[in-house]
Amino acid sequence: MAENIKESRKNLITAKLNNCPTSPRKMRLVADLVRGKEIDNALNIFRFSEKEASRKLEKLLLSAISNWQTKNENSNVEDAGLFISEIKVDSGSMLKRLRTAPQGRAHRIRKRSNHVTIVLGSKNNDVQTN
Repeated sequence: MAENIKESRKNLITAKLNNCPTSPRKMRLVADLVRGKEIDNALNIFRFSEKEASRKLEKLLLSAISNWQTKNENSNVEDAGLFISEIKVDSGSMLKRLRTAPQGRAHRIRKRSNHVTIVLGSKNNDVQTN
């Protein structure tokens, strides 16, 4: 059964961004805007969003499209009907720092990071995504 799961994951079109120095909460705000959208709409949303996280997600989506083109060299991106079938933002490692506070105390500062995974799906079944 583990071999079947590995084979199915091997055939998916994915792109990952690890240890991005943005808090997961800020990244999820932008990721929720494009979940389930077609890639053209998603790229437009990323380009016109003012959030810093949208720049990083736009670059990640372009990487996922490039991964799709590598697997399907004979196919056209426009004909495939690609969409974002899954986008996950998980918490990454946390840098813990100390900031001085009044009266000899110290406050802990948590600098959060995240991991983002994009999985592309195709509406056109003629084009091979698996």
